[in-house]
Amino acid sequence: MTTRSPLILNAYAPALVGDDKRTLAAVHGMEKALPGLRLEWRVTERRRLAALPRRDAWLAEEATRGGFPMVCNNDERYPVMISGRQRSAYVSPCGRSQLQVHAKLPLDAAVIAAAMDVLEAVAEGARAFWGHATPDAASGDIAEQIAPTLEGPPSPPRGLPALKLFAHIRSPEIPYYLGWLNYWSATAAQAIGFPDLARDEDLLSRARRTTSGGWVVKLTDAPLDLDNPAHLDALLRAYERFPEIGGRSAP
Repeated sequence: MTTRSPLILNAYAPALVGDDKRTLAAVHGMEKALPGLRLEWRVTERRRLAALPRRDAWLAEEATRGGFPMVCNNDERYPVMISGRQRSAYVSPCGRSQLQVHAKLPLDAAVIAAAMDVLEAVAEGARAFWGHATPDAASGDIAEQIAPTLEGPPSPPRGLPALKLFAHIRSPEIPYYLGWLNYWSATAAQAIGFPDLARDEDLLSRARRTTSGGWVVKLTDAPLDLDNPAHLDALLRAYERFPEIGGRSAP
């Protein structure tokens, strides 16, 4: 099995409804972004892997029940998986339930080269409001920006700003936090004020427009490493640039 810290991808989208094709679009998009990848295995109730000869039909049927079960590539040396879960209205902005699409990939040269394509494909396939892809090693510090302490509010490390709980964000289009790669739908970009040509020259040099009019924005050329002072500074500057993110500018 690989021991490399994985790349974690999350995208937040409207909840699944009825005959929803977005689960298939996200899976197909991920496979297209990583040529040769086939996500044709599932986990059984006994926690064993089983082949899915009719995967697309199975996923489509699960989607009618609001489900997006995990599918993976059954390769212990190079594990890739994607799944989704419905987030309750009680823990989501504006009291509207959401679909959270979650994926995990090895952080090797091939994935690093394709990471923007993967994030765009999954997020656009799910018609997400926003999403991110971040090395797992940096995700812990970022999670502490939201997690409350026994004493009360979050106490994040490294000088990172404390962020509001997801349910307290005023709109589902506003990202909860930043990552290494950031997907902002057209509405999310508008909500946070991106792009501003006068202030976003550096970010735009590492950004690209998506087919739906959204953006994929890379904070650092190499995968985010918060032990690297330049990377930490880039993250802090991005939070300063976008006070809407994490609900920090809301009343």
